Amino acid sequence: MSLSLNQRTTQRWSVPEAVAGCLRHGLEAIGLWREEVAEHGLARSAKLVRDAGLRVSSLCRGGFLTAGGLPGEEGRRAFAAALDDNKRAVDEAAELGAACLVMVVGGLPGVKPGEPLPGAFSRDVAGARRQVADALGVLAPYAGERGVKLALEPLHPIYCPDRAVLSTLGQALDLALAHPRAQVGVVVDTFHVWWDPALLEQIARAGDRIASYQVCDYLHPLPADVLLGRGMMGDGVIGFPPITRAVAEAGYTGDVEVEIFNADIWAADPDEVVATMKDRYATVVTATP
Repeated sequence: MSLSLNQRTTQRWSVPEAVAGCLRHGLEAIGLWREEVAEHGLARSAKLVRDAGLRVSSLCRGGFLTAGGLPGEEGRRAFAAALDDNKRAVDEAAELGAACLVMVVGGLPGVKPGEPLPGAFSRDVAGARRQVADALGVLAPYAGERGVKLALEPLHPIYCPDRAVLSTLGQALDLALAHPRAQVGVVVDTFHVWWDPALLEQIARAGDRIASYQVCDYLHPLPADVLLGRGMMGDGVIGFPPITRAVAEAGYTGDVEVEIFNADIWAADPDEVVATMKDRYATVVTATP
């Protein structure tokens, strides 16, 4: 496994700046985000990364498939719009040569990420999960035809209302196993799954379904905006070596992305952030007893 910079960690860097930063720091891979890729231009971004000799470890993100759980015509329109957007994301991942398209599947229908509860929304979490399964039935073959693997990312339960009704690696794996392994895999993101007592067992069960391994720490206490509760490895509560060993023993040989959402890290010098990231990868994430 080798180290990859997820673009969100150095949020201030554009695609060209992030590519140049990877080269300066000797990294071989980068995780890209659709918004920044669109800003620079899809074709230009793909050429830039290829010319730099970098791998695209992932494209973030597809998903938000659960809006179709709303009743009536509103739900049908929302589901169709979600499918269309995700097909575009698959096409973008294919052009970039991304190892996978990360799928943040969506929360309760009608609930918007980070916003107060609306007047009308669905509390049917089981129905929302069925909506995700229905969408995968359409999207997985589409992705497979284009050589793209969908990577289902379970999120910490605090994000279940508004971002992901998949909260455990086991839940994500149950959905993935309904499809060919070339079409659907799972993401192991330490921030989201470190707490799960079944984690090591589920990593072993996942095996070659692991499409991405993402690392950052879980800060305590969390900030008021829990989305920004990710820290540099070693600054929080996660014990990384057992998880990293389990991922390697499961057969994963891909890149290890550092993906951090943190206001202080975003405000810091991005080159210093990447230098610290490299040091912590060696001394915290892959450390041996």
